[in-house]
Amino acid sequence: MRRRLPAAALAAAVCLLAAACQSSTPAAIQLNPTSVAPKSAQAAAKYLAITPAPGTKDANPADGITVSARNGGKLGNVSVHTSGGAVTGSLSGGDHWHSTWTLDTGQSYTVTATGTDAQGHPVTSTSTFTTLTPSTAFHTSIYEGQGATYGVGMPIMLSFDHPITNKAAVERSLQVTTSKPVIGAWYWDGSQELYFRPRDYWPAYTTVSFTGHLNGVEGAPGVYGVHDLTQTFSIGQSVIAVASTTDYHTLIYVGGQVQYNWPISTGRTTMPTPDGTYLTVEKSNPVRMIGGTKGTAGYYNELVNWAVRFTYSGDYYHSAPWSVVDQGTTNVSHGCVNLPPEDAQIYYNMAIPGDPITITNSPKGGNWDDGWTQWFLGWSQFLQGSATHMAVEAGPSGSKFVSPSSLPADTATAPVGTSTAGNYFAG
Repeated sequence: MRRRLPAAALAAAVCLLAAACQSSTPAAIQLNPTSVAPKSAQAAAKYLAITPAPGTKDANPADGITVSARNGGKLGNVSVHTSGGAVTGSLSGGDHWHSTWTLDTGQSYTVTATGTDAQGHPVTSTSTFTTLTPSTAFHTSIYEGQGATYGVGMPIMLSFDHPITNKAAVERSLQVTTSKPVIGAWYWDGSQELYFRPRDYWPAYTTVSFTGHLNGVEGAPGVYGVHDLTQTFSIGQSVIAVASTTDYHTLIYVGGQVQYNWPISTGRTTMPTPDGTYLTVEKSNPVRMIGGTKGTAGYYNELVNWAVRFTYSGDYYHSAPWSVVDQGTTNVSHGCVNLPPEDAQIYYNMAIPGDPITITNSPKGGNWDDGWTQWFLGWSQFLQGSATHMAVEAGPSGSKFVSPSSLPADTATAPVGTSTAGNYFAG
């Protein structure tokens, strides 16, 4: 016989059943929106610190931009917005980012850094600041012309309109890109002239691009660069002249091989052609040459053809039809290298600025800065003129500073591969 349960008991059983069903399905929990929302700017700065700080006025552009993760934060990405030059940088150690070059002067920047806090929550930190506008600026010029072609000895030559005392900072702002691998170095000639020269002569037919990231570099206390500088030029074929003042001949190497051997007459005993490895500076046809004292036997005023200059003081390779009888046997010139007219014309037509010319066996030594005399110095001497004392490895992807001790051995030989150290001493 089936008995009916009282209504109250039935209701209680239904409630128990419902409770049992509910306990097997988790109830939804309303999350706190602030636990996943980005941190406030102040909170984000606790984990991602940007220097210069937000609102900074007159920031030093030489210091660049630094972003660092701290307090357990992780750095992800850094972007910089500015109307000035683009800003690049790199991460080191995974938690430190620094701009590659100095910043522009008198410019506004907004830096945005993203990452995570110590709990892995996303954070974004920003800083908007301006760099100082200097009261004193230095300007830089480069000798090489855009798209021009030069000889294998040609140095990159920079001039500054203010003395530079922070020379290492200037060197570090310079980049050389070459179509063929090159080892070289920077050399300061005083405080306003800076040269880059390869360890050995440039490889023929190399394209060279120079970039000076000079805007924002503090070249001396309170003196800043205010512009960048770029130039691209080419190296032509290898044309190298070597003249012996005692053998009375000059050899002309083209592409590394002797192509011509010409008789010459160099400076007489009282006016010897000075020793040294020079570079061709300019050429003209004709050139008016004036020397001596007017009214005396040594005075001359002549138009000279096929003249290629290699010293500022007035030494040339040039045509000298008047001394053909002495060429190959006797030195009778006023310091120039006299050539037969047809040979002088051949050399003139080949010569471009930067072609090496070496004078040997002279009783007179060459003078530094009497022409482009960077090849007077051997490689180790040239390195000593760098403020960083570092060599430069350049190639298609740019250049970097390296320790000289890390370089491969130099296998180039004089006169076609490089110059001889101490070549400017009297023979």
